[in-house]
Amino acid sequence: MGEQYYGAKASMNVWAPRVASQSEFSLSQIWVISGSFGNDLNTIEAGWQVSPQLYGDNLPRFFTYWTTDAYQATGCYNLLCSGFVQTNNRIAMGAAISPTSSYRSSQFDISLLIWKDPNHGNWWLEFGSGVLVGYWPSVLFSHLADHASMIQFGGEIVNTGSNGFHSETQMGSGHFAHQGFGKSAYFRNLEIVDWDNSLIPLTNLRVLADHPNCYDIQGGINTVWGNYFYFGGPGRNMKCP
Repeated sequence: MGEQYYGAKASMNVWAPRVASQSEFSLSQIWVISGSFGNDLNTIEAGWQVSPQLYGDNLPRFFTYWTTDAYQATGCYNLLCSGFVQTNNRIAMGAAISPTSSYRSSQFDISLLIWKDPNHGNWWLEFGSGVLVGYWPSVLFSHLADHASMIQFGGEIVNTGSNGFHSETQMGSGHFAHQGFGKSAYFRNLEIVDWDNSLIPLTNLRVLADHPNCYDIQGGINTVWGNYFYFGGPGRNMKCP
């Protein structure tokens, strides 16, 4: 049977990580996933990203994404193809997010909630406290027409590198997880939406870093932040050549 999820919520702090080349990006996001990791993978994604290729600058920008065939032919960012339906003109898709967090200084985060409307089956996106941005129509999807089988939170970068070296593109703040608050990027108050449309805390959080010498992650739980984790890193460094 597997797990069944009907949405996810988290707050993530916003940074302006360095992106080393035009063809690379760095993002922090929520993934709502269903289907196998074969050609029929369905995902809904939302968060912030720095993508010089997409936006022509290095500012962190609010974004959405979706695909129904594991990123092959369907889906796109923001409103670059039909799919995501924007219902609110106060929040621009692809808008730069300001202010951003700075090292050993003020921290700014955004709260995102994705949930499935039990009546019409569409997946809605809420920004901050109660601002509905728009929805992904149920008809876009095969597997996600019903429910999600996996929720992921975290960061991702594209590593094109050069001369066999790892990219210097940063993830999160560009600092490793162990540096903690004010220095490292975080996700906090991780929650999922269950079958009866209730927000409940995560119970089975598994933390995973694909290349821990380049970017890493540390999870925790407390009464104020609920389930949380710090993550990120500098990319290329002494241990990540």
